[in-house]
Amino acid sequence: MDNDVRGVAAPTTHAASGTSAATHESRPRRTLELLVIVVSAVAIAILLRTFVVASYSIPSGSMEPTLQIGDRILVDKLSYDLHGVGHADIVVFATPRDEYCAGPPVANLVKRVIGLPGETISLSAGQVYIDGTLLSEPWLPAATRMETFPGPSANPFGLTRPYKIPAGDVYVMGDNRTDSCDSRFWGPIAESTIVGKVDLRIWPHSKLHLF
Repeated sequence: MDNDVRGVAAPTTHAASGTSAATHESRPRRTLELLVIVVSAVAIAILLRTFVVASYSIPSGSMEPTLQIGDRILVDKLSYDLHGVGHADIVVFATPRDEYCAGPPVANLVKRVIGLPGETISLSAGQVYIDGTLLSEPWLPAATRMETFPGPSANPFGLTRPYKIPAGDVYVMGDNRTDSCDSRFWGPIAESTIVGKVDLRIWPHSKLHLF
């Protein structure tokens, strides 16, 4: 009887030891796999943020009512590698060197593209014209569609007179036309300084919006 028990018990003990050893060996492997997953996820996130998308917070009211202070937006950095800049695009761009508006300095600004390279932009009765044709601006509240002011008269790019946008530049304005420091003050921006196109408002969640 004792021999039978020992004969059965011995393989059981050996199997348990084998399972324990296998478990011990698999722990470093699982740790390595987890580390690879985490590193890969971080690398992908860095690549996406560097080359594909980025998020920004709105610091001022220059784009109201479209974008409010504190809104967070998602910017597509590849958009203009696939197609040109268009009228009404909302863009993030490097702050121009000649920007002199009040407030703390920031690396980037957000405005809406109003005029494209080679176009002549002008004002009449507070409304924007492109090459002599009234620009439809449905993004502006109806009550403010005739409130665009020309900017400083001493500036060649102020709209006290028609202004032809140079090649490679775009003319930008904030949607808050009565309280926006933009191309009317410091001129058009080079397309090369555009970080990307605003595609989505991601915060607050209740105001999620695709542009």
